[in-house]
Amino acid sequence: MTKPLALIFYESLLAGNQLINRLSDLDYRTQIVGDIGQLHAQAAREMPLVVLTELGALAERVCVAIRSLRAESGTAHIPVVAYLSTKDRKEEDRLTGQARAAGATVVVSEAALLAHLGTVLDQALQVD
Repeated sequence: MTKPLALIFYESLLAGNQLINRLSDLDYRTQIVGDIGQLHAQAAREMPLVVLTELGALAERVCVAIRSLRAESGTAHIPVVAYLSTKDRKEEDRLTGQARAAGATVVVSEAALLAHLGTVLDQALQVD
């Protein structure tokens, strides 16, 4: 049986590597999105079970990429988990709102994602 695929875009190398390791522990295959502008094309080609993306310095571009996923019928169903590493409450609120407006399924802090990855994935993968 093939392991489910998670596409991952991250800016922080340490957190990205931790996320990849934890996903591997949960029996996911992982594929890195090197250029956030290619997220939609890569998702359409690879058809992942879930996309995880960091909302860091490139948060505006990440939100554009999430909107692009949601706009196409072939990728609109893919859950997107967006995570933040900022400790600034105002910035966290702003980025959370932008990601949700773009269509992120779940928005969570980096610390919560790493500590509770299985639970966050379960939440993102729930079918309404």
